Amino acid sequence: MSDSSFVYDEAFSRNLGWVTADEQQRLKGKRIAVAGLGGVGGSHLLTLARLGIGAFHIADFDRFAIANFNRQAGATVSTLDRPKIDVLAEMALDINPELDIERFPMGVEADRIDRFLEGVDLYVDGLDYFALDIRRKVFARCAELGIPAVTAAPLGMGVALLNFLPGGMSFEDYFQLDGLSPDEQAIRFLLGLSPRMLQLAYLVDRSRVNFEEKRGPSTVMACQLCAGFAATEALKILLKRGKLIVAPRGVHFDAYRYRLTRTWRPGGNSNLMQRLTLALARRQLKIPAPRR
Repeated sequence: MSDSSFVYDEAFSRNLGWVTADEQQRLKGKRIAVAGLGGVGGSHLLTLARLGIGAFHIADFDRFAIANFNRQAGATVSTLDRPKIDVLAEMALDINPELDIERFPMGVEADRIDRFLEGVDLYVDGLDYFALDIRRKVFARCAELGIPAVTAAPLGMGVALLNFLPGGMSFEDYFQLDGLSPDEQAIRFLLGLSPRMLQLAYLVDRSRVNFEEKRGPSTVMACQLCAGFAATEALKILLKRGKLIVAPRGVHFDAYRYRLTRTWRPGGNSNLMQRLTLALARRQLKIPAPRR
């Protein structure tokens, strides 16, 4: 089909019923920033494009490798060693040739965060799990600029969701990562996302999780669940309808265990129950307690 035969209203007409025709046009006028186009970020972009979002800022500096094949949208033999940002932009434009996509091929750089977030209505986090320094900067700037931010993390065969909205609890207030070692930040991020740790019940080889080497297992099921959850939150935030669960409240759904839990951690990682869980996790992973 040529670009000239593309018709937005027809392409996204099957969304109607769940959204009104007016709401669909409002989604067309929205701009979303997605940082990271790997396992979750690539699926976020394509899912949001199929929702009918009209404009994106996308950022990623990486290229596709064979190790990406198990989970990442766009990872195929024909795209090996190609920039993820170019492959995913092409795929999104193949869904909607009218998309306005601005690319940031060097990833989200600290001195260009304002440009990355300029004019966006929503930020959806797709950064690598261990990219905590730049993640903290992006979420902090979203809070300062009044931009809603969504993170949906792939855990095992499930998803952990947190929303950070203007005027509410911030990412930093919830996770409390300032001044801590990389290992301590990583474990606080994990347990902040997943206080119940539903995924541990079926982790069959714990040697595959190594914070020091910044690696862990992942599944395509989790990445696709993340995209569905994040896009649903995007719809509710952008259209201002439907109930939202906002930090310090979160949701963890585990498809393997058929479990859905709603978490509530007043004070974030300083919550008494959370501190006890962190202490236990440090002991299991042989990570020393932080010194401030």
